Amino acid sequence: MNIAQDKVVELDYQLTVRGEVLDHSDPGEPLTYLHGHGLIIPGLERALEGKQTGDDFEVIVPPEDGYGERNDEAVEELERADFDDDVEEGETYYMQAADGTPYPFTVLSVEGDKVRADFNPPLAGETLHFKVKVLAVRDATAQELEQGYADVEGEDQQ
Repeated sequence: MNIAQDKVVELDYQLTVRGEVLDHSDPGEPLTYLHGHGLIIPGLERALEGKQTGDDFEVIVPPEDGYGERNDEAVEELERADFDDDVEEGETYYMQAADGTPYPFTVLSVEGDKVRADFNPPLAGETLHFKVKVLAVRDATAQELEQGYADVEGEDQQ
């Protein structure tokens, strides 16, 4: 069965950026997702289209098909007083929009009463190198299609 819209896919992967392994699936714990629903980065999802169980390949995903280009305007200066606890450089925090949507950001620096915050995704601007092995492809159940994601045994994905 080929990977296509509304198929549930299980795969092992390794993500490398600039020669450093940043993420990977653990042995016996594949990434399972519902194809064609925007649940993984667009460049990887497109590369998986048409593949089948047993396919083992590499994909290079440019920034525009991954986490986007870096946007210098997404770096803002916040007031230290807006934070409840100590603020640490390099740590990720969350700001909540008026509608309740959480926005993650990384603290670049803390200088006096100012905090420089980067709202870019951590991998924005990076070319992503994936090694992928397709482990299984199946039709999604009616419930999976309704909820918009694949059921993974033992996990609550909500």
